[in-house]
Amino acid sequence: MRFLTSILILLVAFTAQAQKKTLTLEQAKQIALERNLNVVQAQNNLESVQSSVLAARGAWLPSLSASTGWSRSQQELKTTGQQFISVGGIQVPVAGESNAILTSNSFSTGLRASWTVFNGFSREASNSAATSRAIASEQSVARTRQSIVFQTVSAYLNVFRTAQLVTVSEENLKRDQRQLERITESNRVGALSLADVYRQQSQVATDELALITAQNNFDKSKADLMALIGLDVLEEYDIADATIPAEIDSTALQESRQMSSNLSALAARALQARPDYQGAIESYSAAESDVTSAKSSYYPSVGLSGSVNRSGDNIDRPFKNSFLNWGASLSWTLFDGFRTNQSVQSALASKRNAEIALAQAERDINVDVKKAILDLEASRKSYEVSQKGLLSAGEDRKIAEERYNLGAGTLLDLLIANASYVNAQANKVNAVYSFLTSKYNLEFALGERTY
Repeated sequence: MRFLTSILILLVAFTAQAQKKTLTLEQAKQIALERNLNVVQAQNNLESVQSSVLAARGAWLPSLSASTGWSRSQQELKTTGQQFISVGGIQVPVAGESNAILTSNSFSTGLRASWTVFNGFSREASNSAATSRAIASEQSVARTRQSIVFQTVSAYLNVFRTAQLVTVSEENLKRDQRQLERITESNRVGALSLADVYRQQSQVATDELALITAQNNFDKSKADLMALIGLDVLEEYDIADATIPAEIDSTALQESRQMSSNLSALAARALQARPDYQGAIESYSAAESDVTSAKSSYYPSVGLSGSVNRSGDNIDRPFKNSFLNWGASLSWTLFDGFRTNQSVQSALASKRNAEIALAQAERDINVDVKKAILDLEASRKSYEVSQKGLLSAGEDRKIAEERYNLGAGTLLDLLIANASYVNAQANKVNAVYSFLTSKYNLEFALGERTY
């Protein structure tokens, strides 16, 4: 019976493991681009703006309309006159009235076309403005995709970071549990005091609490990642990617130093590549076109038109009559109560605001690049310091452990040294993923990667 129970437990564990999916960083990026709601909304906005481009181009084409109809009318006519009635066989004249109903049908059909030859450059300006707004919307979609990818990378690296911290807590707990076993055995034979046993038990309890906290942080970071990219948070995934390094090599550190020394060049690269800046340029261009469109009412409008109509009043020949019309028109609004002036001033104000937004976008990009460089430089230095700190803490803990085993040191000294070592391990883990995140942050600030 126990054997069958063991087999059943192994089968259940194997099935659960088989159902768990592995999620790599590239897979997370692709899923986020497909399912993230911000990306979907940006794409919907783009489709809406693109439809306005088609409408603006349609203004160059003539308008065409067709009509057909039928109507029926009835007219009742009353007439008065002399009528005769028979009285005893004799026709006697009397005065009377008679009713007559006249019915007529009307059939018609027609086709009309009109084309605006000139409308004060409004058509050209509207087409230019719609095209610029469509390009700006495309750039907005591109920047949204870049932002979602960066958020996904940051969340993914955070899962890796918290997983490493769980490992550090687990190793520390196991180490202290082994230490507790040794101290308990030494106390049993009278080599160590009971106080050391209690102190070590307290430390093990603290380690267990730290592991619980680390595991909880890891689980929450996974849930945040799943929610961000649009996966079901109730499903289990293994977060694993062999391309993410656990250590930072010297080449990456050297590249970060070189980037930090070329701030002006990086800022210029960002202005050339950032989709939001290019979108701001297009928005300014659209505002300029809006000014031209607003001024179009100061000019006359010229149009051509033509129509063909057929009509009749007999059902046998409903369209026996034909009419053909064509002509040209010129209209010019000489005074409209300053409405055109109001439209022009409003368009000029929007243009000035677009110019300010463009200048602000340039400032923001320069600040983003500057901060990204500062973060990268700080994370590089933190990593280098964490390496030294871990090496020093490891040696200090080794010495404290040897002194305690020889009876020359106290348990408190060993606990302090061990806590310093665990803290140094956590600092290095945080420094590694902080450096990796800073590299991606600089890439995001430059805006050169397309997705």
